[in-house]
Order: sequence, then structure tokens, then C-alpha cells
Amino acid sequence: MDNIYLSHEHEQLREQVSRFLAREVEPFAEQWERDGCVPREVLRKMGEAGLLGLMYSSQHGGAEADALTNLVFAEALSQSTYGGFIITVLVHTDMASPHLHHAGSAAQQAKYMPGVTAGRTITAVGITEPGAGSDVAGLKTSARRDGDHWVLSGSKLFITNGVHADLYFIAARTGTARHAISMFIVEKGAPGFTVGRSLEKTGWLSSDTAELVFDDCRIPAANLLGEQDKGFYSVMKNFQTERIALSAMAIGHCTQALKMTLEYVRDRRAFGATLFDKQVVRQRLAMLDAKVRAARQYLYHCGWLVTQGHDWNRVVQDVSMLKALTGELVNEVVQACQQFHGGMGYMRGTAIERLWRDARILAIGGGATEVMLDEAAKRY
Repeated sequence: MDNIYLSHEHEQLREQVSRFLAREVEPFAEQWERDGCVPREVLRKMGEAGLLGLMYSSQHGGAEADALTNLVFAEALSQSTYGGFIITVLVHTDMASPHLHHAGSAAQQAKYMPGVTAGRTITAVGITEPGAGSDVAGLKTSARRDGDHWVLSGSKLFITNGVHADLYFIAARTGTARHAISMFIVEKGAPGFTVGRSLEKTGWLSSDTAELVFDDCRIPAANLLGEQDKGFYSVMKNFQTERIALSAMAIGHCTQALKMTLEYVRDRRAFGATLFDKQVVRQRLAMLDAKVRAARQYLYHCGWLVTQGHDWNRVVQDVSMLKALTGELVNEVVQACQQFHGGMGYMRGTAIERLWRDARILAIGGGATEVMLDEAAKRY
């Protein structure tokens, strides 16, 4: 064990994920980058391996694990060099389906959760809009009750898994008060719901991202998820799970970038010696590694705080700080590692170039650094 928070079972999970990546992901994911999506078959294989419902009820195919175990999974998954694959999975496991797990009725969970944990039903969450991202209370998509239905009107933007998901959890305004927002379950094919367009990104190329359009989209009244007008608080609560997962992704990218760069500089020769023989190179890598090791301990501490049920205000502050720290750190680490690869680090198809592209969003998505620091500062 290399971490005071980890158990033997955690290490077994890490090894299981590592074997899955080596067998089912790394040999094929370059094609997924070109295709712009992750095949459903590999997601079903993850479900069959018990990796898509770690924190969910065993009644619905889950493992009833705690937040720390889920963090181990997210970090292990992020040893892949394909960020698009990683985020496809983490949106499903840590950002979208938790809304069903936390707020879904017994009937809703019985209907949808077995497919979610098995990888047959892939999920997405629709919160961000053209004019509302981190400011959730500013969203404009609305829902009005019409007899036995709700009618949704508006649009969502930058929705990961938006093109190929089967099930969407959508935030919509249901009252005039600033926080009067509710969550809804919307199935693909619902009348009035369309994928407006597939969006092209700089990185995360194997992850599909979409604009969603709701043109008087009618869904059954039973598809209200949780209490009416209380969805804002559900979103805020799940942000902590999402931000820990993204922080784990950042740390995974850091450790992978450092590992491959150490191998490279020990082999690459210039001016009569290896790059590792250059004092400036090895000292820079040592400092970056020190920062990553420190951030990784903070990551696990935040996971432990959630598992132990510590004061929620403290959890939000620490997780916000963690997200800001790791989002900036991964960009510092990956860019330095790319620099030490020289011209090869700028070539498409190399792992370090891919990590460099994919890392940039981690200081933006799930809460930009500036928003996270303000969330932390407000809690002093």
C-alpha cells in the first residue's frame, strides 16, 4: 500500500481496472478518437465487470462501495491516456447516474438502475446552457405542468454523452424564485427532444459532446426526479462527487505523464548525454512529482472526508480547493512533460500530445478554477 487511506481491496480494484484498460481500451482507443465516441460494447463489458455501479445498491447490480473506493476507481481509470474514454465513463458513473441514485423513487430506480449498472443504459446530465454554466441558478430551460405531463422548453450545451446517451437527467426552472429548479428524467426519443448538434472539441476526442434542444418536450409527470423546486440543491450536492472524480482524473494524468516522461528522458540523448543527465531536467521533474504526490494525498483526504460524513461546509470548501489545485496542476505537469519530449511531443498520435490536449479542460469543466476558488473563499 502506498497510501494510508487505501486497503488491500482498493489495490485489487486498481489492478482490475488496470487489466481492463490494457485489454479493452489502450489497443483500440485511437480508432475511437477518430470515430468521436466510445463503443457501447466496451461500456457493457465494464458493466459486466461490475465497474459501473460501485456506489449503488446491490439490488440493482451495484457494489454498495463508499466514496473512497469510488475515488480509487476514478484514479485507476485515469491511468488511461485517452481522456475521452475516461470522461465518457465518469460522466455516466459520477456525474449523471448519481442523480437517479440519490433522488430517484423506488419505481424509478427499479426501472432504470439495472440498465445503468450493466452498461446497457448510458446516461448524461443536462445542466449547462449557453448562458449558464457554473452559475446553475441562471439557467433558462423551463418545465411547466400540463395535466399528466411536464413540458420542457429550452436548450443545453456542452453535454458529455449527449449524442449517444439513452437517459438524460435535465435541470429545468419550475418556479420564479432564483433556486426554483427541478430535475427530470428524459428518455431518448421523447417527443420534442432532439440532439441539436454534435460539438467538435480540442481534446477528449473519443467523447461525444452535444447541444440538446427541448421544443415543448413532453414527458410523463412521473419523470420528475426528486422534489419539485429542490433540484438546485441536488445539483450542488452532486457537484462534490463530480469534482472529486475530475480531480482524480487530473492526478491520473499527472502520474501517467511523469511516468512516460521519465522513461523518455532516460533514453533520449542530446549533447553527449541523456536528458536525465541534465540537472535542470531531472530537478524540474522531481519538483513536479513532489507537487503531484502532495495533491494526491489531498485528493484522498477529501474522499475520506466525504466517506466519514464530515461537516458539509468543510467538504465543499476542501473539494473546491482540490478541484482548483488539480485542474491547474495537471496543466503545469503535462505541459512540462510535453516540453521534455521536444518536437515529438507535438505530434498527433503520441500519448503525451493527447494528454496535453485532454488536460486543458480540467481547469474549466466541472467548475472553472476561478469559480472553485471563490467557492472556497466564501467559506472562511
